[in-house]
Amino acid sequence: MAQSQGHRPRIGLTLSGGGAKGLAHLGILKAIDSAGLKIDYISGTSMGAIMGSLYAIGYSADSLIHIARDIDWERLLRNQADLRSLFMEEKSEASKYVVELPWVNHRFHLSTGLLEGQELWLKFSELYFPVHDKKDFSQFSIPFRCITTDVGTGEAVVMKQGEIITAVRASMAIPSVFTAVDLDNHRLVDGGIVRNFPVRDVREMGADIVIGSNVATGLLPSDKVRNVFQILLQVAFFRESEDAKKEIPLTDIYIPFKLEEYNMGSFSDAEAIIDRGITEGRLLYPRFKRLADSLNAIYGVQERPLNRLPRADSVQISSFEVKGLEKTTTAFFIHTMDLQLPGRYTARQLAGMVRQAYGTRYYKSITYSLTRKTDSTYHICFTAAENPFTFAKIGLHYSRFPGIGLIGNFTTRNFFTPNSRSLVSINLGESFRLRGEHLQYIGRLKNFALTLKTQFDRFDFITYEAFKKTGIYKQNYWEMNERFHYSANRQLTIGVGHRFEWLKYNPTISPDLAFKGRSQFSTVYTYINHHTLDRSTFPKRGMRIEAEAGRIGRQSRKVSFLLNGEPLNNPDSLQVGNKPFFYTTLVAEGYTPLTQKTVGFLYAQSGINYNYDNRAMNEFVIGGMIPFFRRQVVFAGMQEGSVYSTGYAAVQGGLRWSLFPNAYLTGRANVLFNNLVSRSRFFNERDFYSGYALTFSYNFALGPLELSLMYSDQTGKVQTFINLGIPF
Repeated sequence: MAQSQGHRPRIGLTLSGGGAKGLAHLGILKAIDSAGLKIDYISGTSMGAIMGSLYAIGYSADSLIHIARDIDWERLLRNQADLRSLFMEEKSEASKYVVELPWVNHRFHLSTGLLEGQELWLKFSELYFPVHDKKDFSQFSIPFRCITTDVGTGEAVVMKQGEIITAVRASMAIPSVFTAVDLDNHRLVDGGIVRNFPVRDVREMGADIVIGSNVATGLLPSDKVRNVFQILLQVAFFRESEDAKKEIPLTDIYIPFKLEEYNMGSFSDAEAIIDRGITEGRLLYPRFKRLADSLNAIYGVQERPLNRLPRADSVQISSFEVKGLEKTTTAFFIHTMDLQLPGRYTARQLAGMVRQAYGTRYYKSITYSLTRKTDSTYHICFTAAENPFTFAKIGLHYSRFPGIGLIGNFTTRNFFTPNSRSLVSINLGESFRLRGEHLQYIGRLKNFALTLKTQFDRFDFITYEAFKKTGIYKQNYWEMNERFHYSANRQLTIGVGHRFEWLKYNPTISPDLAFKGRSQFSTVYTYINHHTLDRSTFPKRGMRIEAEAGRIGRQSRKVSFLLNGEPLNNPDSLQVGNKPFFYTTLVAEGYTPLTQKTVGFLYAQSGINYNYDNRAMNEFVIGGMIPFFRRQVVFAGMQEGSVYSTGYAAVQGGLRWSLFPNAYLTGRANVLFNNLVSRSRFFNERDFYSGYALTFSYNFALGPLELSLMYSDQTGKVQTFINLGIPF
């Protein structure tokens, strides 16, 4: 080994911002690691600050590549709470509406559309946990600086100390995308606005040789600026574009990436961007290797472990405080998290507890910081920003059945009583639907709840005979429902309930044999729900099981029967019964990712009426791609109401491919076994059905759009299905 001579040159690394394109930096880090080149200082902005800080605290390039490939970027970069953290009663309302207007200062406000980045912050809390007690960034394995912008002054703010999560979150707060970060009387946003390529900062830290990786493509040509968002970004980064011209000459090894086919939001192309970075890194490896070998030959070999991450499996927490609460209490906040002190917690456990509190929908953001105490235990400080208690929501839904409708919703919490949620929803359009619901939690942990619900539907219903349209009925339906349930956790609920139902049918186009009139009956039932789906639309993993068993009481009806439009002379010949009977229903679905872009799913349904005696209004109704009305059985290949059943079992399986961001192609096949217990005398149906569907889906601002071609072996017809949005 050569003898050390004089001052060993210090090597600095600068990583630019660029949103998703910043993932290409990982390839440069991998080449640096492979060459055995020791980095002494790091500076970064935005995504460069994230990659640079994680490398600085001790992650190797290979571990960062693995983390980046494994992250569900879509989940991290959205405003919604993780579906799995919501109370069971809240999951059905998640992601249904296009616009949500909070009630603040006695009026409704338009949403800013800015991301709080709650899931992103929680992911950071896990990744940066090994340095939770290091508030000086110079104490990292590699000293680090990141750049933010003070929106009050327009000047760059160099972050050197404090909470590293707060620093990188501020550095990536792109205006019009993420909310700003308030810190020490400063409102901080993306550092890329003024200094996206902070080479001077790593020079000031003491770097003699600077490697600069730049993924920014600069300003867009004027003909490429096509929407408001692009205009805002273009204006925001005018100053940075001029600054970059001064920073680039300060580098010794300059790495300009050509990533014009991607933009800052191209996280769905994360794999491809990482691979581009690795390819570029391989080209640069010989140069890094020569530099490392020459320095080692002159100054001696330096020990350089790849994994420099401090060990921090868990911390002992002995005290806490909560900041930012006005409408909710500290006791409620802590109980929803189930924080038990003193106690030892890992980063993942703390993130899970925060998700529990965030999932109550009472908070729009929750962060925490840890401070070491003199006895080596920790004090945890939670900072919460509360949601308004009242929201007005607007959505849109269209399908062939029930037609187009504008959906309005008014939801308020703690309005009538504490620990409650009340809502009213209405569908205005070709069909009419009105629903009111009051949910009252019982107990401090919200494990028990009482729900009161009423709903009224009015829509036109097409009937079929041998898969041909035979008539149209106007149906009115009213329901009163009371139920009491116990939730063991956020995934499992059991309960009992009672429904009173009133139905009225009136044929507007009569089939050969028709009926008109009304019927009413009451039902006592018990149910169990299990729900672990990761999202309400296009889930990737998890399952949902809904099982119900009950007794429908004696039917009280005033029904007349028509034959070819004339009253039936002998209606008793139809042997229409009204005796009570028991029933069971089951809906189960499960999803699992097969590849990064492919999800497999299985959907099963079953329903049986026991001791059924032809009540005429309680058969299961087969057909349709989405559930909309009582006793409907989803079946690809048939329109709603194509088949009626007193007992059935159906299974559907399929694959969903991700074509490009928010676009999917789904293939599915299903079979249905009919008449499992008894056969309805009203309907002469076969015992087996099969069907298929191919669906193109796009998830955009107005909700999921689905365009389907479907086919049933029994109909022998290719039919279409179109759906936009989510019905309530």
